[in-house]
Amino acid sequence: MRALDLVVIGLFLVAMPLLGLLLSGRQRSSQDYFVGSRQLPWWAVCFSVVATETSTLTVISVPTVAYLGTFTYLQLAVGYLLGRVVVAFVLLPKYYAGNLVSAYEFLGQRFGSGLQGTASVTFLITRLLADGLRLFATAIPVKVVLEAFGISLSYWQIVLVLSVFTVIYTYLGGIKAVVWVDAIQMGIYVAGAVVAAAVLATRLPADWASTAWDQGKFQVLDFSSSVVTEQYSFVTAVVGGAVFAMASHGADQLMVQRLLACRNLRDSQLAVIGSGVVVALQFALFLLIGTMLWARYRGADPASMGMTSDDELFPRFIVTELPPGLSGLLIAGIIAAAMSTLSSSLNSLSTSTVSDLYRRLTGGDDAKVLRLGKVWTLIWALVFVVFASLFSSTENPVVEVGLQIAGYTYGALLGAFLLGLLVKRARQLDAIIAFVVTLVVVLVLVFQVTFPDGEGGQASLAFPWYPPVGVLVTLLVGGLLALRHPAESEPEPVAAE
Repeated sequence: MRALDLVVIGLFLVAMPLLGLLLSGRQRSSQDYFVGSRQLPWWAVCFSVVATETSTLTVISVPTVAYLGTFTYLQLAVGYLLGRVVVAFVLLPKYYAGNLVSAYEFLGQRFGSGLQGTASVTFLITRLLADGLRLFATAIPVKVVLEAFGISLSYWQIVLVLSVFTVIYTYLGGIKAVVWVDAIQMGIYVAGAVVAAAVLATRLPADWASTAWDQGKFQVLDFSSSVVTEQYSFVTAVVGGAVFAMASHGADQLMVQRLLACRNLRDSQLAVIGSGVVVALQFALFLLIGTMLWARYRGADPASMGMTSDDELFPRFIVTELPPGLSGLLIAGIIAAAMSTLSSSLNSLSTSTVSDLYRRLTGGDDAKVLRLGKVWTLIWALVFVVFASLFSSTENPVVEVGLQIAGYTYGALLGAFLLGLLVKRARQLDAIIAFVVTLVVVLVLVFQVTFPDGEGGQASLAFPWYPPVGVLVTLLVGGLLALRHPAESEPEPVAAE
């Protein structure tokens, strides 16, 4: 009967590229390929943003967070929504006024091509590491399914197959294909999660909710933990989450590119704020599933149940306890989340490479830029397979590791944007020095410094604080360096090439 699951997964893998090509149409220009000629509806962009940031990490790892802890992860969603509001009314108007296709073009116009290239390269490296981890996370449940059929494939082989199917519609359809397929894939994984929760509810004791409540599993707000070292302390989650969202949706090409594909500024603002609401609802759904799994397995240690990773909890339930066909739907949903993130990354990496590096330095006609955009889509797909293979194991839920990696550079990226907006005297050299110093300070702080954890021990700085610290360092260093320049000689914006 499990063959039905393989059929469902196989149909999904074939249907997604076909749908992407049908919905995207022919790509006639680089604007068409990179920002869909700015003709995409806001609700589709909203769903694409949610699907892109959700990834496999949310689907399989957020339930693990609730299983091992409580609902305090939901506090991050409050910060995420606040940060999106700032992006909508502070950064997006600047991007639309400049008619940009890349977030880093703003830095190029404000400071010069040096900082634009620096930010772009930083973005490329960050996306490779963070999304390489996400691809690896996808291979976890797929490997569990295949082993149930006696099929043994390594993680990198699974990643390679998924990448091939994804790159087809990303290469040919550009951002239009990515956005429309993202919207469809979001519907698939949300529907799958709802089905899983419904089935799981039928296998729990009648008093499971009251038991979980008595055990504190539904706790949302945490005012007692260390603000410095505990990632889900209220102040840490809300403040850190807000700054993180400002960086991820206002200074990261992965998200900004989708928002720039909307028809106008108002639609873009609706898309980014709406995505914050949808993400909060998704977090609540997956946290609920994690708590239900805790009730189902009576809070047993995953290792005691023969699991090699805590993140196998939800995939194991999908494979072993859901009826045939439904398991396939859930695995297809997990794959959908991964493909949406991968396709978005490939398209944004290609855009940043061509727009921020190649075109800024050499120019080139539009037809050549379009060709290069497609070529770089293929190149980055190959590189992703290599990077995904670097993450063979991790002791923490992979969603936390993924957020940590992004946090290393988000502070410097957002800080550079705010430096350009707030410090009029800042020049390109000031910004580049501040950018580099920030990266070094954050990495030293993360890997070399510990703080009292409030329980008599020492712990590292909580990951939601990485971006706020980075922003402060960038503004401080850049602002001090800018004092070298007289106020009356404020620079004119650098002309776009």
